[in-house]
Amino acid sequence: MLCAGIAGDTTGGLATDRLFRKTRNLALARRSVLMAGFVGALVFLAPVILMHSLRVATVCLALAFFFAELIVAPIWAVPMDIAPRYAGSASGMMNFGFGVAGLISPASFGYLVDRTGSWVVPFLGSILLLLTGAILASRLRPDLPFTGPAQPGPRR
Repeated sequence: MLCAGIAGDTTGGLATDRLFRKTRNLALARRSVLMAGFVGALVFLAPVILMHSLRVATVCLALAFFFAELIVAPIWAVPMDIAPRYAGSASGMMNFGFGVAGLISPASFGYLVDRTGSWVVPFLGSILLLLTGAILASRLRPDLPFTGPAQPGPRR
């Protein structure tokens, strides 16, 4: 599984860079890799709740992890695309969000499994979050830089 994630991280970075060099279209380069990652992870999570084979679940979880990690490189590049002057702050807010999700996800998964006696509900929740991510990624505009508020002149 870890190897699938490493391959996804590397592939996502190479794909977004290559698409940008080939098309010179920043929105296409970032959005297409992000959306492919979200949709790919969604597609490979679905069989996990529909099939009852350990082999199928293992392969599908590895492929879902590959696609989920495909997102990493372009999502970290987006703050530098949109707000290069504020990339540190934007990256910090993103990292905070990832940390909060890392705290909430295992607890909510466990709670839902305890309450329902099934892994279906938390995986459906994950699939809905992936679908939401794909929709939001389709609206992303890294080609429109944020300039920030007007800077006041020096005070006298």
